[in-house]
Amino acid sequence: MMRFQQATGRRACAFLLGLAGVLAFAPCGWFPLNWLTLAGLFGLLCAEAEGDRRMRNGAWLTTAFSCGLFLAGVSWVFVSLSVFGGLPMPLAGLATVLFCAVLALVSAPVGALFIRLAPDGRLRRGLLFAGLWTLAEWTRGWLLTGFPWLAAGYSQVPPSPLAGYAPLVGVFGVSLASTLGAALIYEVGRRWLTVDHCSTRAVLRWCPALPLLGLAALFGGGEYLSAVRWTEPVGDKLSVALLQGNVAQEMKWRPERLVESLQTYYRLAEENPARLTVMPETALPAFLEQIPLAYLEALRELALRQNGDVLFGIAVADGRRYANSALSLGTAGEQRYDKVHLVPFGEFVPPGFAWFMALVDIPLADFTRGARRQPPLLLAGQRVGVNICYEDAFGEEIIDALPMATLLVNLSNVAWFGDSLAPAQHLQIAQMRALETGRVMLRATNTGMTAIVNPDGRLQAVLPPFTRAALVGEVQPYAGATPFVRCGNWPIVVLAAVFVALAAGRRRLP
Repeated sequence: MMRFQQATGRRACAFLLGLAGVLAFAPCGWFPLNWLTLAGLFGLLCAEAEGDRRMRNGAWLTTAFSCGLFLAGVSWVFVSLSVFGGLPMPLAGLATVLFCAVLALVSAPVGALFIRLAPDGRLRRGLLFAGLWTLAEWTRGWLLTGFPWLAAGYSQVPPSPLAGYAPLVGVFGVSLASTLGAALIYEVGRRWLTVDHCSTRAVLRWCPALPLLGLAALFGGGEYLSAVRWTEPVGDKLSVALLQGNVAQEMKWRPERLVESLQTYYRLAEENPARLTVMPETALPAFLEQIPLAYLEALRELALRQNGDVLFGIAVADGRRYANSALSLGTAGEQRYDKVHLVPFGEFVPPGFAWFMALVDIPLADFTRGARRQPPLLLAGQRVGVNICYEDAFGEEIIDALPMATLLVNLSNVAWFGDSLAPAQHLQIAQMRALETGRVMLRATNTGMTAIVNPDGRLQAVLPPFTRAALVGEVQPYAGATPFVRCGNWPIVVLAAVFVALAAGRRRLP
């Protein structure tokens, strides 16, 4: 009975740590909480490893932590399904819980393998934890089309000292650094609590402890790397206008509202001249063939008068197939990008789930995916790497357009998730992509958050959400390639695997 109560208490504690961990991400952005909550999870796993050493208990701990993280952090899935998808609230709640549970199960092997492989040395345990957690996050980034949301590294955008690692090893490399830092923080705290502070000799022996030196090196290295510039400015600055129409999602696809949407975006573009004007995903809520030719010609003439180009999101039909596209008009001629990484259930129907799609009301829920490697669009004299909606959550796909692209542009419609955590979290993801690539990231969204993100991951300007406005500014194009652009995720995957191998090997470490 006592053993059962201890196991239940540890799982409840892990769940609460996961809940608290959401505060490390946007919009709160209390990034040290990521280290502290992961340190707590590491401590629970160590306690389990020193007890019964049952793999299933470790699996329960990491699953409980992830359940708390996802139930709080991606609760906006419920908003999408119930408020805008028309699914009855009980079914929407059940679907959200099941979705979060599936995501959480990806971390179950972390706890199980930690208990199975846990060595005696504290340093080796930290390496094992960091390596396993990073590999689990990387796996979640591609398994079943991938959902890398709330990877630990995303919480470490500026002003975190770990942000400097992003151009070298990407978001999962930052996750590795953050998780290793958490293990070191736990060890520092453990030694501090167990040392006899009344004994001068004991205090002196504790002070130069390896974990404290490791933390100093980890954070100091990140701060140093933050000052390194991996890319360089190229050409003159470019004037941009990012349009936020703030069209309510429940009104967006109504035929009687089409004219109003067209007028809204044309007026915003006309009143805020720039060489590059960007509208959000499906800003024109109809198929391209349904948009009046006179309107498209007016957009083209407006772009020509401004000596630039207009880029807008629209659905493009090709027979029975249709694509979620970005189309440009202006001085560079007509160009098109088709979205590659589609959202399950929102943009395509996974096999065997047609019954589920019949229960929800999601327009255009079966897009055709675009070609994987589409060249950057030539817009306003720059080569622009375009991505749509949550495509920017996949860093290894974004670098397909690099190093050719001098700018990155994201078109999104996060109105599906209402006034939730999703818009701020999505902007934080864009900050990480700017850091990884050394490029300016422009974001044009329907309801928020429309923003200009500098190559160092800091925000140059952001529009308030749920406002109808244009974000006008000047941005600097960049050339060159960061180490992450050249190598992608594989170096950090190999390094994480090496960490696991070192921890599980026979060689004795402290």
